[in-house]
Amino acid sequence: MADATASGGNTSFSNSNSNKILVSEKKSWKNFFSYLGPGFLVSIAYIDPGNFETDLQSGAQYKYELLWIILVASCAALVIQSLAANLGVVTGKHLAEHCRAEYSKVPNFMLWVVAEIAVVACDIPEVIGTAFALNMLFNIPVWIGVLLTGFSTLILLALQKYGIRKLEFLIAFLVLTIALCFLIELHYSKPDPKEVLYGLFVPQLKGNGATGLAISLLGAMVMPHNLFLHSALVLSRKIPRSVTGIKEACRYYLIESGLALTVAFLINVSVISVSGAVCNASDLSPEDQASCEDLDLNKASFLLRNVVGKWSSKLFAIALLASGQSSTITGTYAGQYVMQGFLDLTLRPWLRNFLTRCLAIIPSLIVALIGGSAGAGKLIIIASMILSFELPFALVPLLKFTCSKTKMGSHANSLLISSVTWVIGGLIMGINIYYLVSSFIKLILHGHMKLVAVVFLGILGFSGIAIYLAAIGYLVLRKNRESSTHCLPSSNSQTAETLPREDTVNMHT
Repeated sequence: MADATASGGNTSFSNSNSNKILVSEKKSWKNFFSYLGPGFLVSIAYIDPGNFETDLQSGAQYKYELLWIILVASCAALVIQSLAANLGVVTGKHLAEHCRAEYSKVPNFMLWVVAEIAVVACDIPEVIGTAFALNMLFNIPVWIGVLLTGFSTLILLALQKYGIRKLEFLIAFLVLTIALCFLIELHYSKPDPKEVLYGLFVPQLKGNGATGLAISLLGAMVMPHNLFLHSALVLSRKIPRSVTGIKEACRYYLIESGLALTVAFLINVSVISVSGAVCNASDLSPEDQASCEDLDLNKASFLLRNVVGKWSSKLFAIALLASGQSSTITGTYAGQYVMQGFLDLTLRPWLRNFLTRCLAIIPSLIVALIGGSAGAGKLIIIASMILSFELPFALVPLLKFTCSKTKMGSHANSLLISSVTWVIGGLIMGINIYYLVSSFIKLILHGHMKLVAVVFLGILGFSGIAIYLAAIGYLVLRKNRESSTHCLPSSNSQTAETLPREDTVNMHT
């Protein structure tokens, strides 16, 4: 195979076929098994320790009232993740590479910075969650657990030398382990099925802080780095480059993503239901009631041990450990794709993990030493909020690129899909912006600050909000610079732009 370069970069394709996952050109339902894997790696971001933290607080404070947020977010996530997968399948380039090809140097650099912040913000809950799990299982102090997380992840990343397929099986096993642990917890905590179903299908936001917690749930579900990750993971498959082959790939990736996200959805529902049932039990002791008022990952272990049993606490710790370790692996890959795509720069996964982990460990370690477990738990919520506010800077480019570069089917169908995705994306971004502005105004009006501080903070804050909205407006209103669109090929011919991306596969080794 002749060397070819990705459009807009200098990364060359490898001649090695050892790491590629080949898809048969013969149309068959058995091809589905060749596509299994990327969806489960992506689904880890929906059941990471950040999700567990917000899920636990949601159940403890509002019982099952916010379950509908999980349902809505999961449905939106399926649509958005399928768009990311389609972008990679149809164009042969992932989202970060499209950004580098589309935007000039300054916007491209700013988008890269925002994406890297998102990767670090995602890594913080994983570091703290793993540290909590080690504390629950082996009584290791949280701050020491924070230091150990980097080394444990490097050990798991060593498995990648055996190929991407083995790593996908490992992640799928960890996901099923998490699911099994919480299904057992769900069985013994015995939440009321009618109340759970009511919470799932009847939207409601009651009580102080419900909106903020709902935003945290949404931010923990739909993560910006996941869009970069999914569009790159699908490039590890060598699919037939015919119209039929590409459509089949998009269809099977949709089914596979739906399967993986359904498992993630059930896990999140189980966590909220367990928390809601335990914290609203009639026989709670005053100590346990106090824990429920400010529940975090560490307190949840003691709460489950006191109310359900010691084995329940260990099950929760095992699930948390599996979640934290698997999340750090996918986070490392996301960071690598982001760096390679925006900057045309690749690093060894262990080095990339070391750099990202250092950026996450430093604030986590400081907070763990000063604020203890309570401070570490609050840092997880802050990280989830940051992810929520950064989502537009990945979502808007994805929506624009998929609308212009992956036209599939009739014009009417493309228009309908485009409209639906923009409505979903607009609602998510609108909710985030509304909460940002309303929270800031509330802080100004009810913060009990001096007039000088109010004026200074008001000028600084509203200037920041204006810049934030202007940046989103620039991404939305700016017309794509490239005039050509990347639709489905009209023949079975292969071009440099549609060749299988061995360079993406070899990034894992």
